[in-house]
Amino acid sequence: MQIPRFWRQIPSRYNLIGVQCENCKRIYFPPRTVCPECHRLSVGKMLPYKLSGMGVVHAFTQIYEPADGFENQVPYIMAIIQLDEGPRITAQIVDCGIEDVKIGSRVEMVFRRLGEDGKAGIIYYGYKFRLCK
Repeated sequence: MQIPRFWRQIPSRYNLIGVQCENCKRIYFPPRTVCPECHRLSVGKMLPYKLSGMGVVHAFTQIYEPADGFENQVPYIMAIIQLDEGPRITAQIVDCGIEDVKIGSRVEMVFRRLGEDGKAGIIYYGYKFRLCK
């Protein structure tokens, strides 16, 4: 399978799609096949759920020692974001300085370049967050 096609086939990477348990109505991200609350009662009952991409900063930090591939972005801000629908995710906050971010700050998902894949240099994209205006 071609790399760009592979990345496009991961809906959660491009559309922030999680799942909702048909039994208890809890929403999860990333998607999973079994609800941790309902267990086997949820098998086959986890439905796709498009998340709004809106949330609040639950915790954050500034990264000075980057992971591989992020050397040209330091320092950058990583946060645990509580989405309006309930799930918490870890994501980068962009377009601001660390002094602008506060616990409880409203954020919205944005679609951004994440990096390049190997020697071919194929660019892949995904979600990051920015402060709401």
